Amino acid sequence: MSHTSAPLVVVMGVSGSGKTTVGRSLAQRLGVPYAEGDDFHPAPNVAKMRAGHPLDDDDRRPWLDEIARWLAGHADSGGVVTCSALKRRYRDRLTHAAPHVFYLHLDGSPELIAERITARQGHFMPPELLRSQFADLEPLGEDEAGAAVPIDGTPQETVALAQAAVTAP
Repeated sequence: MSHTSAPLVVVMGVSGSGKTTVGRSLAQRLGVPYAEGDDFHPAPNVAKMRAGHPLDDDDRRPWLDEIARWLAGHADSGGVVTCSALKRRYRDRLTHAAPHVFYLHLDGSPELIAERITARQGHFMPPELLRSQFADLEPLGEDEAGAAVPIDGTPQETVALAQAAVTAP
């Protein structure tokens, strides 16, 4: 899966799919650094999303570039970073910076994820933007290194499935 002994993983999916929960736990289990993709957003992006407006490709460019730099910097040591990475061209941008990255798509129904977002406290992403995220979501292509993991179980079950997918031969 990777040219190094430590995996380099992007935990991807729509908002509310559990990227932070799974990413943190997965990084801990793998013994690699973790980075929260939301922390790479410039302030104008956060303000735009808080106001209920979806980001466009121009908004996402500097954010993706920062995540790409983080991935490139951890290519040899491994790491886990969260990033929605909804479109193939976004993933291609990240893969260009870190060719051995593995994408872990947290996959769930719009109903389940809407339920989770509604219950979530203190996050800048309003539930109204979920529809635009699902509209943008392009599943992993057969030529992309990665796996889709269902999120309908407990967080612990999802992390176990994620770890199995990342460490599979």
